[in-house]
Amino acid sequence: MGSLCNTSSPVPALKFRGGLDRCGNPNSSVGSNSNNGSVQLPMGSFPGNSQPKIVTGEAGYVLEDVPHLIDYIPDLPTFPNPLQDNPAYSVVKQYFVNVDDTVAKKIVVHKDSPRGTHFRRAGPRQKVYFESDEVHACIVTCGGLCPGLNTVIREIVCGLHHMYGVKKVLGIDGGYRGFYARNTIALTPKTVNDIHKRGGTVLGTSRGGHNTGKIVDSIQDRGINQVYIIGGDGTQRGASVIYEEIRRRGLKVAVAGIPKTIDNDIPVIDKSFGFDTAVEEAQRAINAAHVESDSIENGIGLVKLMGRYSGYIAMYATLASRDVDCCLIPESPFYLEGAGGLFEYIEKRLKENGHMVIVIAEGAGQELLSEVLRSSHQQDASGNKLLQDVGLWISQSIKDHFSRQKKMAINLKYIDPTYMIRAIPSNASDNVYCTLLAQSAVHGAMAGYTGFTVGPVNGRHCYIPFYRINEGQNNVVITDRMWARLLSSTNQPSFITAKDVIEDSREEEEPPKTPQTQTSDDNSADDKLMVNKEMSEHAVIG
Repeated sequence: MGSLCNTSSPVPALKFRGGLDRCGNPNSSVGSNSNNGSVQLPMGSFPGNSQPKIVTGEAGYVLEDVPHLIDYIPDLPTFPNPLQDNPAYSVVKQYFVNVDDTVAKKIVVHKDSPRGTHFRRAGPRQKVYFESDEVHACIVTCGGLCPGLNTVIREIVCGLHHMYGVKKVLGIDGGYRGFYARNTIALTPKTVNDIHKRGGTVLGTSRGGHNTGKIVDSIQDRGINQVYIIGGDGTQRGASVIYEEIRRRGLKVAVAGIPKTIDNDIPVIDKSFGFDTAVEEAQRAINAAHVESDSIENGIGLVKLMGRYSGYIAMYATLASRDVDCCLIPESPFYLEGAGGLFEYIEKRLKENGHMVIVIAEGAGQELLSEVLRSSHQQDASGNKLLQDVGLWISQSIKDHFSRQKKMAINLKYIDPTYMIRAIPSNASDNVYCTLLAQSAVHGAMAGYTGFTVGPVNGRHCYIPFYRINEGQNNVVITDRMWARLLSSTNQPSFITAKDVIEDSREEEEPPKTPQTQTSDDNSADDKLMVNKEMSEHAVIG
């Protein structure tokens, strides 16, 4: 097979600051203070001690590259990728990802707009920086449960074993604190063969317990040189700190993150694993609520779904169901009493249909709870704000309202399937997705990349720097078409007026932003909802 480093490549000549050149070799400019056409960022512009690797090219091309082991351990030897002799890959026309392959963050552009931000495409490389016999990998799962965790664990183990011949893989028992407080579990293809059929995680999980020094000490003492960390935004922030400490100590250890959140609120990536399964399972609860409400006079079925800060599960489950009359999410403020309020809409729907179904995300309506009941200053071990049960509160508020009005008698059934949804095995779609995530992480670590998380951007898997994952949250944009589709599907009020919304300016093209000024989502700075101060007059407190 010929070299993949083709100097006649049509990709514009790229200017690198540190790390690898376009052929995957150490760049002579590592440690240089010269600009060389690339973006220079101050040391304090993002979490950690190392600087982002920014690559610029022609026509406004910007690559936000991920760290590599040779950034701080020069002259590391390389080895031929074992995949070139793997019979499973013998029919593939091109074994390895081209060194110039990148994935565009934004695919809708104008004819005069710059090419914008890109990420390095995931996949196997022609050269690897670990020999199979020297690899000692570990896997850890942190945070809450999510469908697909066991599938990711299984595919990392099987990918390392079958593709790269790696025999030593440890499972860290009990989350981050398991590095120094719990036993490890030996993982082989045989021991993980059937775990994808089970919910939860065979490794156990926990929140908190992050002592960076002890974790890296454990990694160093055990001789681990590849760390695969599966978890949400808090877990990925911890992974970033672990990577920085490993880099500071000069250890040859690759740190790869696999983003996990059932709420789908991790920025940059298209979606998180387990989300499809959660939406599918939420249909069962919505269907039960519909059957209950439709079987009794003035029946109301109320379903609370997950969504601490982002209402994606509630929105997609509502669109998929077709039985929902009202969907309430954290991103869309609502009020209860008065003209255009929720109570008025419930009364209208009951008069029209005789029943209705309401879906509410767990983070919706928190601002309506009284200051006595709110727990805005309390956090769990992962740093997440503790929320009151808005489902119980709003169900009681609805009952109290109609009891006071004495206009009609209602029958309300409240369903909370939260822990049933997150504890089930992943469906077929998520199983395939988890396989791709795991294999992409394995390919990246073997190729020497580190300090990255993996995920699909515009349908292509790529390696994303930790700081992009940790810079914010992915939220439903209620000035976007998807939310408009939901409003038209449910025929519910938007609970806002035109004067409450700043005009969407996403069509205006902006120059590429550097990481210290870039927001977590292209739309987040432009599609902000401004709730009019007059809305507070309609809000019911308590």
